[in-house]
Amino acid sequence: MGISRRDVLIGGAGLAAGAAMPLAPAFAQANIEKGATLRVLRPTKFVELDQQIFDENTAAFTKATGVQVKVDYAGWEDLRPQTAVTANTGAGPDVVVGWADDPHIFSDKLIDLTDLAEDLGKNNGGWYPIAEKYGKKDKTNQWVSIPMGASGAPAVYRESHVKEAGFDSFPKDLDGFLKLCRKLKEQGHPAGFALGNAVGDGNAYCNWLVWTHGGYMVDENNKVAINSKETIEALKYGKALYETFIPGTLSWLDISNNKALTAGEISVTQNGVSLYFSIKNSKDEKTAAIGKDLNHATMPIGPLGRPSEPALIINAMAFKHTKFPNAAKAYLRFMMERENYDKWLTGSSGYWAQPLKGYADSKVWSSDPKITIYRDTWERALWSGYKGSINEAAGTVNAEYVTVQMVASVCAGQATPEEAAAEAERRAKRYYKS
Repeated sequence: MGISRRDVLIGGAGLAAGAAMPLAPAFAQANIEKGATLRVLRPTKFVELDQQIFDENTAAFTKATGVQVKVDYAGWEDLRPQTAVTANTGAGPDVVVGWADDPHIFSDKLIDLTDLAEDLGKNNGGWYPIAEKYGKKDKTNQWVSIPMGASGAPAVYRESHVKEAGFDSFPKDLDGFLKLCRKLKEQGHPAGFALGNAVGDGNAYCNWLVWTHGGYMVDENNKVAINSKETIEALKYGKALYETFIPGTLSWLDISNNKALTAGEISVTQNGVSLYFSIKNSKDEKTAAIGKDLNHATMPIGPLGRPSEPALIINAMAFKHTKFPNAAKAYLRFMMERENYDKWLTGSSGYWAQPLKGYADSKVWSSDPKITIYRDTWERALWSGYKGSINEAAGTVNAEYVTVQMVASVCAGQATPEEAAAEAERRAKRYYKS
């Protein structure tokens, strides 16, 4: 559900379309090819102003450089297949703002972005370590992508329902969380977490579940290690937690929990900041009342001993088949420079949190204390393929929903925890062949 310009309460929401913007010295030296044009593909909006301001910044780039840019928007489940077609055919968009792992699946098809990434980092307080990990080709200092933002996955919950269940605050531990969810179900206000093949929410919940118990898909040497006692415990806990959920979560996609919380059908889930604002700013009085009751908290911490929420990351790449590599790099620089980026960050209400440390002082994070938790998304997040590398195998395992389907099979009663972990191990080994 989107947020309209009228509804957004945060200032600085928009840049007049086509408005000229100053060029940084490095940008002026970009040697943009004569007659350059670009095609860009990125995920469709989840927040109204995300797309609007992205388009406005793109128009400003065109006015400043003369480079015509066409931006296409793909559905979330469609973006990865379209990226694969582009990579495998050597045709299509010049720039793809893809999902987190995708540049590592197709790294040999991408142009080197090291000079751009290092310059952005040097001038803007440096990259968060996880952003740097997502940007660099495995075990090298070569940047193959520019991480553009991360949508965090803390718990979103109804404060009144949590208090009615006998809790003064949202539980920080797994035992307390299970007790809360059982009580919420008894009171008719169940929890709901996505267990379908949802790019954002399914991966967020299932990876958190495994990681917080101390499980992981591969170890530091990229050896498959998902079939472990920690994973078995995670799956047992996940089955117990699932029994408190609203019916239907096995088929939930990324929009499903949004609809359920908006309708008052559930009282706790995981989501980006968009859900809070879409409910809070609703023109429907009943829905807006739910918004006043919402708050956020880090997901409970288990044996791992630290927050382990994944983040839904958008990661921009430029393909070698582009006829205009300098224009592509100039475009990415322009979109990431502070003045342009902050308009997008602020207008999107912090939905895509900043990957550069210097941008953490954006006024968006002090505009509403209930969303400040999203500012530190890059600090809390673990990565796809944790504890190993972000590489082609990690990206493919994530794209094939190996962890999600492992958890879902246990919750559905189709497999025991032991059987599901063994099947996940078998599937992962197909990609981690070494």
